[in-house]
Amino acid sequence: MNKNKSYLKHRKLFSSFLFGLILIGAFSCNQHKEQKNTDKPQLLIYCGITMIKPMTEIKEIIEAQENCNIVITKGGSGNLLNSILHNQVGDLYLPGSDNYYKILFENYPGIVTDTVFVGYNKAAMMVQKGNPKNIGNDLTNLSNKKYAVVIGNPESGSIGKETRKILEKRGIFTEVEANALKLTTDSKDLINVLRDNEADLVINWYATATWLENKNFVDILSIDEKYASKKRLVLGVLKYSKNPEIAKAFITLAASERGKTKFGKYGLYEVK
Repeated sequence: MNKNKSYLKHRKLFSSFLFGLILIGAFSCNQHKEQKNTDKPQLLIYCGITMIKPMTEIKEIIEAQENCNIVITKGGSGNLLNSILHNQVGDLYLPGSDNYYKILFENYPGIVTDTVFVGYNKAAMMVQKGNPKNIGNDLTNLSNKKYAVVIGNPESGSIGKETRKILEKRGIFTEVEANALKLTTDSKDLINVLRDNEADLVINWYATATWLENKNFVDILSIDEKYASKKRLVLGVLKYSKNPEIAKAFITLAASERGKTKFGKYGLYEVK
């Protein structure tokens, strides 16, 4: 294992532990404060960063409808899963790919009590707006040393996990990993390295490039469907939920036509 990969592994373990402690403290304090002032029921949602916008809109509807308070904690899907397993608190989980549910169902049966389909994610290569270096959409460009390349960390987030899967299918993951300037935690960081001119080329979730605050800074280079297929987005209820009726109301709205419109608004339903 090289120095960079060893550092990332230990940093990931420490970050996950620290994140878990912060999350418990923040949620507990918020829960105590809110219940003291309003005695409203609480909901805690673990949400991958790419889905935070539609989930926030649904949150506001459910808060008004159910007279409750909802906290959404966002981050890399892998880190969030580690927090769920470590903390054993929370109501809902929405990772960037349903592969995380396969992990849960196979290794931790019973933690998820109900699931609904809410949309799709799809990976794409991205470059700075206008593609100043005229980079083509061949995946091998990610291993080309003349380009500044950044990819997601497979251990911390869904886009990193999907990137590894894509590149392994193409047979170039090792070469791309060696060429990458760094491995980032999540989709937000991958957008930022392009915005800040720190990278020429990344792989990220397609949806992020459609958002108003991002679309003037990045261009999309599509990846062949045989390497990058659509990933189902699944929202699940956790067995730790203290308000399962409200959690059920949330997933019912998220899976409805109204909910699909919310996800579609942010590029998470009809993806190219």
